[in-house]
Order: sequence, then structure tokens, then C-alpha cells
Amino acid sequence: MLLKYYGVDIAGRHVVIVNRTKLVGRPLAQLLLNEDATVTICHSKTQNLMNLGKEADILVTAIGHRQQFTVGSEMVKPGAAVVDVGTSNVNGKLAGDVEFDSVLKTASFLTPVPGGVGPMTIALLLYNTLIAAALQNNTQIPFNPEQLTV
Repeated sequence: MLLKYYGVDIAGRHVVIVNRTKLVGRPLAQLLLNEDATVTICHSKTQNLMNLGKEADILVTAIGHRQQFTVGSEMVKPGAAVVDVGTSNVNGKLAGDVEFDSVLKTASFLTPVPGGVGPMTIALLLYNTLIAAALQNNTQIPFNPEQLTV
């Protein structure tokens, strides 16, 4: 939804997801495949992760261990969209997987942590709860978030 809202083309793009969990990586891969992206899923044993990141039109990272894994500008293709889903506590502050300031100079789109994917996730969970309640009560919802434009 974030990518669509901000006009990031998904169809035909190479998406690299650095996360293979059943909660984030795999469902996200399926969603992006449904949008006609070409998806590569990476994990801790992936060889040449740096090169794969550099090939991605859209790079999604959801590791959440900033001390062991950080995405810097050297891993990002110029003009790529970068979605940071990772969260770590760094010196008492919430931080993502991405070195925000350096990657911002390379990427065309970058989600912040905090304030990016988290609030969108909560909003869509609430929206889906509303949809479920409406379906149970045979009620229509007059709003569709996919109709939002910038």
C-alpha cells in the first residue's frame, strides 16, 4: 500500500526482500508477485547479498538486528525504492536496518523508522478489522484505501 500510495511502480520491477519469515518475507513476496514484480528472497545464508541489493529496483529489509546487519548506500541501486521494516533498539532509540542519511542520497524512496511501515501496518490492520466486521454484518464500507492518491 505504501508503494502504491507514493506512486512506486511495482509491475516488472525486481524486488529483493531481505527476510524469509512466515510473518513478513514470504507474505510480502506473494503480495508483490501478485502485483507482477520479480521477487528474490534473501536470508542469513544468501551469498552475494550486497550485489543482489544493488540489483534491486525495490529493496525491502526486515532483519531487525541493527548491530549485525545494516543496509548502507553501497547496497542500494541508484534510484531504487527502499522499504525499511526492521526495528532495533540502538542506544535507547528505535532504529531500522537502513543507514537513513546515506541511503537517502542514493534511493528515490525510503521509509523512515520510526514512522514508516509501522503506522501503515496498524492503519491497515484496523481497516481490515473494519472490513471483517462489515462483512459479518452485511454492511458496505464506502472507503477503499487503494483509491488514495498523493
